[in-house]
Amino acid sequence: MNCIEKYLARAAGVEEAHAGDDLSCRVSYVAAHDVTAPIAIKMFQEIGVKKVFDPDRVVLIVDHIYPAASEKARNSVWAMDDFAKEFGVHLYQRGEGVIHQLMYEKHRANPGDLIAIADSHTGTCGGYGVMGVGVGSTELAAAMATGKLDLEVPQVVQIHLTGKKPANVFGKDLILYLGSVFGTDYLVDKALLFTGEGIEDFSVAERMTVCNMGIEIGSMITIFGTTALEPDTAEVREVDLSKLEPQIARPFSPANVVPVREVAGTPVTQVVVGSCTNGRINDMEQVAKAFKGKKVNPNVNTLIVPASRDVLDEMEARGWCKIIRDAGATVLNPGCGPCFGAHEGLTSERDVVVSTTNRNFPGRMGSMKANIYLASPATAAATALAGKITVPEVED
Repeated sequence: MNCIEKYLARAAGVEEAHAGDDLSCRVSYVAAHDVTAPIAIKMFQEIGVKKVFDPDRVVLIVDHIYPAASEKARNSVWAMDDFAKEFGVHLYQRGEGVIHQLMYEKHRANPGDLIAIADSHTGTCGGYGVMGVGVGSTELAAAMATGKLDLEVPQVVQIHLTGKKPANVFGKDLILYLGSVFGTDYLVDKALLFTGEGIEDFSVAERMTVCNMGIEIGSMITIFGTTALEPDTAEVREVDLSKLEPQIARPFSPANVVPVREVAGTPVTQVVVGSCTNGRINDMEQVAKAFKGKKVNPNVNTLIVPASRDVLDEMEARGWCKIIRDAGATVLNPGCGPCFGAHEGLTSERDVVVSTTNRNFPGRMGSMKANIYLASPATAAATALAGKITVPEVED
């Protein structure tokens, strides 16, 4: 068995698990945010059970629309507040941060564990060796009640990383590149497993970025393994990191990817750095380094969104918030920010955006006609300064 099959077998309490097997697996945590939790709560109530499987293992986080942008959004928070008080579960509701970052900071599962979150980017936890499965509200309600998740063991595609990446290439560039390789359909219901000596080139934070966007190319579970080749994987692809260059996804798909140089010079009106994909301290460091002593282009609305309050605190302690503000950019409160398209930084049909978020579908940030490109924080920062899509410089 490969490590994903071993982990799932352990979670299911069986000796072996192989692709295609149906398992009932024990989950380490279940969680939901202010878009999915209210529906899950309603369904949980309809089940009629009197308690959750373990109050310490159920987490509710307000991150998608904070501060509330409508009466409906505020009522969603009240529903979560009422549920948390009744069942004693964890609730974060005052701008503490994005669900996947807070789960890493406050409720980190152990490597090899399985977690279920009612959000499609639950795979983020694969960056620290945890299997994350995004589920619907109905599945989440059942998992809150039972602590179990039914799933089919996926076929595993192994990405074996070799070589050393260039200094201007990051985790975002790797996962965008894989989008150009696989498209959005090939990996549906499969899993991605990263192995090889090249994984040492990526910090845990960068690995989280890679795993966050696995779902954008169809992967059910995305996880970093070890430097060794894993046995019994359905397919092995080798990626030589030394040949990678900065990548960018063009409208209107995260898999519509080309090297940044091919679209360099395209004028932009907005740059966004943040979200559960690229809102961690290492991402903010790229922005602060690029902006120090400089000004963003006056034609570019530049929004910086920390993934959590801890990230924001660290930015302030290092003086990065002042650097960013002095450059003419805006630091927003921790949360999902513009990514979800419910508030903060919404676009019009005239906007061309370079964002470090995970999706660029029509209407994702507001207007159905706005053009959204996806890139790394380094590319986004260089673009904000230049006012046009720009290849980030190679650091010394």
